[in-house]
Amino acid sequence: MNETPSERPIVLAITGASGAVYAARLLQVLLVKQRLVHLVISQSGAAVVRQELGLGLNLDGSNLAELFQASDRLLDTGDAGAATQQALDLAATGLLQVHHHQDYFTPIASGSHLTAGMVICPCSGSTLSGIARSASQNLIQRAAEVHLKEQRKLILVPRETPLSVFQLENMHRLAQAGVVILPAAPGWYHGVTGLLDLVEFVVARILDQLGIENSQIHRWEDERA
Repeated sequence: MNETPSERPIVLAITGASGAVYAARLLQVLLVKQRLVHLVISQSGAAVVRQELGLGLNLDGSNLAELFQASDRLLDTGDAGAATQQALDLAATGLLQVHHHQDYFTPIASGSHLTAGMVICPCSGSTLSGIARSASQNLIQRAAEVHLKEQRKLILVPRETPLSVFQLENMHRLAQAGVVILPAAPGWYHGVTGLLDLVEFVVARILDQLGIENSQIHRWEDERA
């Protein structure tokens, strides 16, 4: 049976930019929504997780429970236990496939493997540069090139600031090729009361770009109606 676009897997890559909590929350939500996820973690991405969440994240994803728990503690999520356990239970059913960042013999390295899109969250400057120059150095950049050449949704979530002229040029070049540049720059108009609201804003915008219905945030409405 052929998969519909909404049933196809999503590729999620974590690279060495600040903002590991965005990736942790996004992965948790995707699993809870029962989406098949191909996860790739770069060494630098794991180093940032250690720095920001105090967790030595294994590149094979074998300690995702600790990743979700660390994220929940930082964000002080009210449904922490239930959502984390649900995500882990669903991951154990095969909804999560983890690939080593140097393993090119995986489905996501080939354009023949259909996906609903790819998200690099957070996206480092070096990853941005490698994709823009079509000079892949690892599976993450190769998978991104696949999504570019197959004209599939590719979402990059940079966080660095300020930006150099070269980073801006790379973003411009990728945007011209159809890539969604979605900076981790949360809005403040949706009733922010804590860190969770800020993270949920970015996660919601990523889900919107993937066409996944969500209620992570209170959306802007015309109060005059």
